[in-house]
Amino acid sequence: MTLDDLIKLNANQLDDLFKTSPPGPIPDGEAEGRAIIAPGTDLAGPLSKFIHLFTWQGKVFDAKRGFLRNSILPFGLKAIIAMVAVDKSWLDGKDCIVLDYSDTSISAHWIRDEIRLIAPDTYLGIVFWGKTRLIHFALHFPA
Repeated sequence: MTLDDLIKLNANQLDDLFKTSPPGPIPDGEAEGRAIIAPGTDLAGPLSKFIHLFTWQGKVFDAKRGFLRNSILPFGLKAIIAMVAVDKSWLDGKDCIVLDYSDTSISAHWIRDEIRLIAPDTYLGIVFWGKTRLIHFALHFPA
């Protein structure tokens, strides 16, 4: 399953895929990211591409130190740090990899991401603002 394939799924299908996937190992290295907004609609592809070009390109994980930095803005600035650990998902109570910004970021301290491995080198994620679900996203680690 590619990042472009995920954008074609609707929100329920993405949730089902997340719920049936294992947490996988905490990733290490640089991942290409895709925001998935309005999944399964004609807007999903263009919105994802726009966000990828101008706002958020992905994440860079340091598994040994348990943190990541987001790759943001058109020139790929590495900023907005999150702590990374395995914990229970707010969606279904099962293990997932949590990306917690509460103690590391002034601008995103209310954000919590959860990811699970859905295919080799590919993770599906959910963004929470407080306890409210916002969007899905995907990460792919090139081989």
